[in-house]
Amino acid sequence: MATPALEDDRLESVDLVLGMLELLSGSPQPRSLGDIARALDITKPRAHRHLRALVLRDYVRQDEDTDRYEITARLLGLGEAVRGRISFAGTARPAMTTLRDATGQAVTASTLVAGKVTIVELLHGRTLVEFAVRPGTVMDPRLSAHGLVALAFGPGKQILGEAGLAGAPETELAAVRAQGWATAPGRIVTGVNALAAPAFGHDGAWAGTVAIVGSVDAIAAEPDAYLIDAVRAAAADISERLGWRG
Repeated sequence: MATPALEDDRLESVDLVLGMLELLSGSPQPRSLGDIARALDITKPRAHRHLRALVLRDYVRQDEDTDRYEITARLLGLGEAVRGRISFAGTARPAMTTLRDATGQAVTASTLVAGKVTIVELLHGRTLVEFAVRPGTVMDPRLSAHGLVALAFGPGKQILGEAGLAGAPETELAAVRAQGWATAPGRIVTGVNALAAPAFGHDGAWAGTVAIVGSVDAIAAEPDAYLIDAVRAAAADISERLGWRG
């Protein structure tokens, strides 16, 4: 069992390592050992010992010519892993998997990226013909089910402005709000439809959209009730994971 003094030393070492990572992450140029020691108010030997540990773990690299230290891409990898867990796509994935397994259709999730309705996740379906929209695809806000849900429940004016569009299909959006879902049969690709529903964040604001995508034979303009229930249940699951209790 660690003594209180040893425990304090360990906590101080952790704090120092985190301070080094923050210092190097915020530095536009590699920094010398002396710079780092002065910035953290520690001795050079102590700074070198902790930097060596970070170099061995590949979080920091030391330039062979200048001996200066800088952050590596491994730290970015950690950030990406965390982002995947807390982002809309990462949060939506379990509910999307359940939805795909229940319907057999491809499942997509979208949210705003730089003000545009953008697909951020895709799970392929189990149909013979694959219907898919790649992550990174920007959806037309007036012609896609994802876009209609975003206009109905999200910042509609901002979305239209970013898309360079004027005027919203208010009658259709009112129906989307009333029923809680949207379809867009054949509007983007002939014979293809999507059924989408909104997910909400902890503050009750629209956070993104989940949808199934398939042929108009499988997803009609007026979809079967079980498909609507499945998509809305997935959206509710995502909302709950995001902290919404509405």
